[in-house]
Amino acid sequence: MSESHASGPHASGMTHLDSSGAARMVDVSAKEVTARTATATGRVLLSPDAVAALRGGEVPKGDALAVARLAGIQGAKRTPDLVPLCHPIAVHGVDVALDVRDDGVGISATVRTADRTGVEMEALTGVMTAALGLVDMVKALDPEAVVTDVRVEEKTGGKSGHWRRSR
Repeated sequence: MSESHASGPHASGMTHLDSSGAARMVDVSAKEVTARTATATGRVLLSPDAVAALRGGEVPKGDALAVARLAGIQGAKRTPDLVPLCHPIAVHGVDVALDVRDDGVGISATVRTADRTGVEMEALTGVMTAALGLVDMVKALDPEAVVTDVRVEEKTGGKSGHWRRSR
């Protein structure tokens, strides 16, 4: 049995709802293809022992930072599989940086494309999957690890142009 929903916009103006209030994927086919980037950041707060193990290359499971970096890249590429209304787009580049700090690890993910919609969700997913990959690698050392402060920092391209977090 299939459902049929009107394709016009919802009266509320919410773009991801059709006129009957059902969730829908927004049609971006008429939008112009432009170069777009997005950068997101986050942190994994860790115990001093876990930080020391990362700095000393002594994480029992292996190279936790390499695993986290690869998890972030893979996560950015698989975002439409995880976020229901996210458009599958051509991801042309993903950079994931991890910075071991005294209180844990800072994570940054920058995603690039030339497409009809932005890559903010891909950057956020890159940060989150890098964080999850890291937590998985160090959970035996620090079962109280915390993923925090995940947010978009900057985006470029598209109709809205350049945007940078103000605070």
